[in-house]
Amino acid sequence: MVARNPPPAYQATKGSPLDVERDFYSRIGSSTSRKVIEAFEIPIRSGKAFVVPRGYICRISTPYGPQVGDLNFWARDNPRERFWASRTRQLHRSHVTTFDRLWSCLPYLRPMCTIIGDTLEGYSDDVGGRVHDLLGTRCDPYVNQMLSGKAFDFHCHSNLTRAILPFGLAESDVHDVLNVFQVTGLNNDGQYYMEPCPAKPGDHFELFAEIDLLCALSTCPGGDLSAWGWGKDSGSDDMLDCCRPLAVEIIQLTDGTLLEDWESPKPAAYSGIHGMKMPIFAA
Repeated sequence: MVARNPPPAYQATKGSPLDVERDFYSRIGSSTSRKVIEAFEIPIRSGKAFVVPRGYICRISTPYGPQVGDLNFWARDNPRERFWASRTRQLHRSHVTTFDRLWSCLPYLRPMCTIIGDTLEGYSDDVGGRVHDLLGTRCDPYVNQMLSGKAFDFHCHSNLTRAILPFGLAESDVHDVLNVFQVTGLNNDGQYYMEPCPAKPGDHFELFAEIDLLCALSTCPGGDLSAWGWGKDSGSDDMLDCCRPLAVEIIQLTDGTLLEDWESPKPAAYSGIHGMKMPIFAA
């Protein structure tokens, strides 16, 4: 019997914000008119925050082989506007790829960036796991200590917390992530599982910034997740041998004609009244 495949709850109808202009984003993704304005590597078990101006490209790559990264986004000038992983998952899919968009939280609800390149597009393992995960979230020291009884300071939550401090943000600003290069899925019992990262040296994931972004990326302490486990200490453990740096490039498009008709999206049009009315006072 062929398994039933229900339609998605959110339809990308013609002309809607979910129906992206694929020709436009394809031209950006394939353009060679590029200038790298900043490039750096993020060492293992650490994190870094960085700005991506609107209209620029952020390219994340695996220069040395498989490595998972946990990625957060904020509006550069208003950190209350931040990435909304669960709504992005509903609007697009549980594992995002080229032409999917990453959306901000309420009351802003606009695309923060659009994926324009993914060398792992279409990847699926033998049990249906896919890559670039929105099902799960960042690893953190609280769950680790709850399950293992051990403290460890270099989970992705902690790495992201340290990374954003220079920008005036704090631990409470860290939010649910996009797990870049991470393969996950749900097993037959509906339980979350993780598989080893399939990335090879040079694989990359590219985002086009729709608004001015502050981004933060953590190199997961589990590395490529081929030997992950709870309560592992830093040092000479199995997971440490699976860890590799990630590379980031911030890229300017030098062909001005590419963005001639593009406009940065505005926040959601809803007024925010929520049924409330001002009282009417008698004269």
